[in-house]
Amino acid sequence: MSNKTNLKINKQHRLRGNLPKIGIRPAIDGRRKGIRESLEGQTMGMAKAVANFLEENLKYPNGTPVECVIADTCIGGVAEAAATAEKFSREGVGVSITVSPCWCYGSETMDMNPLIPKAIWGFNGTERPGAVYLAALKAAHDQKGLPIFPIYGRQVQDADDRSIPEDVQEKMLRFAKAGLAVAIMRGKSYLSMGSVSMGIAGSMVNEDFFQEYLGMRNEYVDMSEFIRRMEEEIYDKAEFKRAMKWVKENCNEGKDNNPPQVQHSRETKDEEWETVVKMTLIARDLMVGNPKLAEMGYGEEAMGHNAIAAGFQGQRQWTDHFPNGDFMEAILNSSFDWNGLREPFIMATENDTLNGVSMLFGHLLTNTAQIFADVRTYWSPESVKRVTDKELTGRAQNGIIHLINSGSATLDGTGQQTKNGRPVMKPFWEISSEEVEACLEATSWRPAMLDYFRGGGFSSNYLTKGGMPLTMIRINIIKGLGPVLQIAEGYSVDLPEDVHRILDQRTDPTWPTTWFAPILTGKGAFKDVYSVMNRWGANHAAVSYGHIGGDLITLAAMLRIPVAMHNVSEDKIFRPSAWDGFGTNDLEGADYRACKTFGPLYG
Repeated sequence: MSNKTNLKINKQHRLRGNLPKIGIRPAIDGRRKGIRESLEGQTMGMAKAVANFLEENLKYPNGTPVECVIADTCIGGVAEAAATAEKFSREGVGVSITVSPCWCYGSETMDMNPLIPKAIWGFNGTERPGAVYLAALKAAHDQKGLPIFPIYGRQVQDADDRSIPEDVQEKMLRFAKAGLAVAIMRGKSYLSMGSVSMGIAGSMVNEDFFQEYLGMRNEYVDMSEFIRRMEEEIYDKAEFKRAMKWVKENCNEGKDNNPPQVQHSRETKDEEWETVVKMTLIARDLMVGNPKLAEMGYGEEAMGHNAIAAGFQGQRQWTDHFPNGDFMEAILNSSFDWNGLREPFIMATENDTLNGVSMLFGHLLTNTAQIFADVRTYWSPESVKRVTDKELTGRAQNGIIHLINSGSATLDGTGQQTKNGRPVMKPFWEISSEEVEACLEATSWRPAMLDYFRGGGFSSNYLTKGGMPLTMIRINIIKGLGPVLQIAEGYSVDLPEDVHRILDQRTDPTWPTTWFAPILTGKGAFKDVYSVMNRWGANHAAVSYGHIGGDLITLAAMLRIPVAMHNVSEDKIFRPSAWDGFGTNDLEGADYRACKTFGPLYG
């Protein structure tokens, strides 16, 4: 990059509606004349400890610390429960955690809001039966159809112990992250820019899914709106000038693989660069608005669509005539642009709404950018040996999956960000200027292959560094069943340069590649790598940094979306207590039965 100074970090909350808070409910034995009085300090102390722990360890996707709200008093009965509910409503609480070290009156102290994800931490001590209250409250929630996540520590603690055990911390963070994701999505929009791309089922917007399972709106804009805004110059022209300067200095144009006789001229390519940068500005403004447009006299356009995620149809009606959307999608999906570091926008290629939601899940749980990819090819060790005369080794030894799409994946996916010497993908506020530069240097912008994209454009081209823990995610909708979630934890892997080159040349070598090796369990869909590929439910996947399968399973349970396949160890699975009533041996079957019984969260 030409500017070696620290980049500006933008932690603006860009969507309408305040960020949801976590409400802490200290429940207490309501009996007076010594019982309640003796427990007030310990109970409120638990609430304060939980609030401090969550505020110190969680951030919203825009990088600001998560806020907690504690009930004004301990909750000993229905009057204090109602007062707490009123306060939580006023304060914008979207997630609630009840804590108690003692027996309390279950149905009189419970949280009755059906839309707020709920958990309870029952203190494991012998002086007072917090675990007994936990069990009683579970029973009340289960019987009333208001699922609750139970948190019960393995080890007995002393009454004056204010610490939160590690196993309790793990469940509390898992619950809180998933609960905040639910609350953040509620009331936001998915914006379709165009319609169905090339008959892809995920592009067919299922409004019932968005409304009933996610609590979201669906908004629609025809792709002709891009043309109108470009021709009538409905974008910030000063920002466009700054963006073009940044692109020329930081975006390396790569080799043109088109036959020389059909390659676009330098003049045409320069015009295409201007077009794709304008498309990026316009797509962002369509999603979240831009006050600059109001200053220009475009008050309606300045509002945006309050879109937490969006998708661009592109193929083929747009890309047969205009430059493709790859640059727009890749830059929006990244943690940085010409304005500095900022929260990634979630932008799905080919308006694959279901992959957009999958990306959104990963982003809200990790605060990191997401890779959009085709699940392109399973390479068996035998096939690699036949084609390259080389053996796959290490994590790749059982075979690999080629994740590759037309240049729309986040540039964070290069793996050029590091922590403790290892490649990572960081929340934007942790990324350094040097790491941004490294991501850009590792990416070349290849002129689009004109047989695919007749209108030209540029696709990002990079190779993801190996060694990153990754989770491949996909929501699919099954007729008669509804949405299901697929999860595959694994790692990015490095291949010898000549092996990568030979395999990459067999598809489109102008696109970004991630070589992915799923973790195998030896059974079911994870019996081998072929089975993972063979049972993947669609042509696309979202890929998130880290092994977040446990968090995704918790989130899916909150939304009542069953998990169709996963390779998450059983000790990481955290679902509401009611799920146990549907069976404890076959957890997958119990999940399906529970989700069907309770139905979608907003249905």
